[in-house]
Formats: sequence, structure tokens, C-alpha cells
Amino acid sequence: MTENNRIEYKRELNERLEKEVIAFLNYHDGGIIYIGIDKHGSLYGVTECDALQLAIKDRLKNNIQPSCLGLFDVIHETRDGKDIIKIIVASGTEKPYYLRKFGMSEKGCFIRIGSASEPMSQRMIEELFAQRTRNSIARIRSLRQDLTFEQLKIYYQEAGLTLGDKFAANLELLTEDGVYNYAAYLLADQNGNSVQVAKYASTDRVDLHESKDYGFCCLVKTCKQILDRLEGVENRVINKITSRERISRSLWNKVALREAVINAIIHNDYSTELVPKFEIFTDRLEITSAGAVHPGTEQDDFFAGYSMPRNKTLMRVFKDLAMVEYLGSGMPRILKAYPREAYTFSTHFIRTTFPVSLEALALEEEVLKGEAKTLGVESVQSGAQSRAQSGAQSGAQSEAVLLALTYLPRSAMELIEILGLDTKTGAFKRAIKELLDRELIAYTLPEKPGSRLQKYRLTAKGSISLKNLNED
Repeated sequence: MTENNRIEYKRELNERLEKEVIAFLNYHDGGIIYIGIDKHGSLYGVTECDALQLAIKDRLKNNIQPSCLGLFDVIHETRDGKDIIKIIVASGTEKPYYLRKFGMSEKGCFIRIGSASEPMSQRMIEELFAQRTRNSIARIRSLRQDLTFEQLKIYYQEAGLTLGDKFAANLELLTEDGVYNYAAYLLADQNGNSVQVAKYASTDRVDLHESKDYGFCCLVKTCKQILDRLEGVENRVINKITSRERISRSLWNKVALREAVINAIIHNDYSTELVPKFEIFTDRLEITSAGAVHPGTEQDDFFAGYSMPRNKTLMRVFKDLAMVEYLGSGMPRILKAYPREAYTFSTHFIRTTFPVSLEALALEEEVLKGEAKTLGVESVQSGAQSRAQSGAQSGAQSEAVLLALTYLPRSAMELIEILGLDTKTGAFKRAIKELLDRELIAYTLPEKPGSRLQKYRLTAKGSISLKNLNED
């Protein structure tokens, strides 16, 4: 419980708050300020937490330039029965930050050095200003100026907030010249950006099963549509009810999946005109976004949740709409479910890879075998059944095959194992041929029917047929 380069303690709120926040904004790692703890680490607590939080937010909003909205969070915590305030500050992208009343001067600019916040020299101020990011989406002029924001207003209303007449300025959707910036373009009702969700029939990109674009609308709506697709459709939950308990397994960790999707959309480098991409394989989900995180300290900060928001305007909007909890919370949530190795960094891209849960697949196989048995599909000994028995079983096997393909494409051997067969019986072959002829199933590699990698997948027509059978 001692102060260091990233931690500052304050027994109570005082006039030095802005100075400490500015020092962390200008520091490459950002930092955290605790109010209610003295410099020795002793816990004192605070009173009237709600009013204190509002006062802090108001001071940081009005007394610091450039705007630091979206770069800080003010959180109420309880320790040993006492209330404290935690202020998380990210490193800013528009350094140097300064006190409004003193401007970009030695009296207004501060930097974190050790456990102290020190004034910046004029030379340091000039160097930081020269390096200030010029390709921020807040500084890029929108491709169009005839923008409308009805979708965004609806989302704010649903969150219990109201966008007033000056919302564009308040949300920093204007350039310094007063015209709509690229952040506004991304949040507008209509734009030219779309995000692709691609689904493949195997573990590589050879056989594209489905591709759909989400977008050309408010980025918040795009994000919600992708979440609906991945959370509600693709991340299926397998349930098994036993006499003792209900067992549930999903293909991917739900919390990590949501955080990874939102992170990719918020922190994508849109100045490159690239958008995130989501790819679903039979063994994994890959999420790719534009951006760079350099090896060493920068990657360590990334995994610790300390990295600066690439698009603070988007971060602020998503936080207003309660789609993100607080600054820097996403990565620690992901790392609870997946290791660092789930992330791959290249010169211009960040890729997140979540493997399909083996536990979920094992449970699914177990459930499918049970359901197949319920349908009356028993193990078939080659040549042991009469022609009549084989013919009778062919119908049941057709239904069982459709059921087995409900979630994943499968090879003939996988289907045989699920159905409890020892070999490719005549009934099984007839069932497959019939389903192919009726277009209820299809090859994953239609150009190579005899390929050793060949699998069968359920078609849309097959899904309808199976649904009708279940209803009957």
C-alpha cells in the first residue's frame, strides 16, 4: 500500500486533483488515484460518495484540456467497511494535457516521475505537441456532412440519457473547425462501413460456408447485431440434465466473447479505413482488428488493461450506453478464461483466437448419441439385418443424421460413431444419398466429393425439415 509511478493516494479531495490526473494523462502508462487513503496507505474513507463522484467528473471535464472524456473512470469501492473513490486514468493520445487556466505552459502541464507529479519543461511540452497523434478519428473530417443520429439518440434514450441540441459538441463529434469528424461518421445512421462475419465449413479458409456483412449504420447498432449473431446463434449452449444436476457448456466463454467483440470494435484503427473481421471455424473463433501493440512494455500494459483507448470518443459513447463497465476492465475479464497466447500481434493487426471448448463438444457428442438412441437408431451389424429391416431403419437414420448435423459439419466416420454403427451400412449410405438428393444436407467440399476431408453439413432446407419433424 505505497505510492508508485502508477498509484497516487489522497486522504481527501483537494485542489491538486487535476494536476495528478494531468500527470497520468501525459504519462505513457496512465495511473490510478485513490481518494480516502493517505500517502502512507492508511485507510480513512470518504463520505457522500455519489456527490463526490459527480464533483470529480465535473472538475476533470471542465478544467483539463484537451478534453479527457473517455480517458478516465470514477468508481466507488468499499474496503474494510469504508468507502473510497478510485479514479482510473488512461494515457492520452493528445498529449500534452494541461490545466485550462494556465494553458500549454510549465504551470499547466505535468508528468508522472516516480511517485510524484512534476511540472513539464517547455521543451518537453513542445516535443509532445509535435508528436501529437494527427490521425485520430476525432481530427479526421467525415466523408459526409449530411449525417443524422436517430439510432444513437434511441440508444441513449434506452439507457435513460438524453442527447441535447449540442450533443455533437458534447460527444466530441466535431473537428476543431466545427464540422463532423470521422467518429461522427461511424456513429451516424448511414455510413459506408460494414463488418464481416464469415463462417467456414472446416478449420481453414478454403470452404466458405457463409458470409454476412453487418453495418452501413450506427456503429453501436453494428456491434449489437454482431453480438446477437455470435452470442445468440454461434455460441451455442449444450445442456444435459441428469438426475443430480443440469450440465451446461458453451463453445466459448460468454463474458470473454462479449468483451473481445466490443474491444475489437471500439479500439479498431479506423484511420486506416480497415474494419474488424470475425471468422468462425469448426475449431475456433478468430477476431481480427486493425492496430498495433508493440512488444515489451506496451504489450504488458495491453494485457494489464492499461493501454490507452485508441478511440476515446467511441469509448465514451459505449460507456454511456453501459456496453463497457469501466476503463481497462475488458482485458482482465478475457484473461480469466483465455491465456495471453490467445492474442497474436503483427505490424498492423491484432488477432484474438478462442478455441472451441473441448468439454462442450464432448458433452454435445454425448447428448447427440442419447437423442439418436431415442429416435430408435440402434447399432447395425453389416449383413445381419434383412432388407426390410434396413429399409425401415433408413428413415430413422435420415432423421438421426439431420440431428447430428444440427450444430457442426461432420464426416461420414463421425456420423457413424454418433449413430453407433460399426461400418458404413447400406441403410446409412441410402440415408446419406437420399438427404443429398433432397438437398437437406450438402457436401462441405462439393467440388471434391471423394476427398478425405469431405464432410456433410445441414442446409437451410434441412433445418426446416428437422424442425417440422421435431414439431410432429
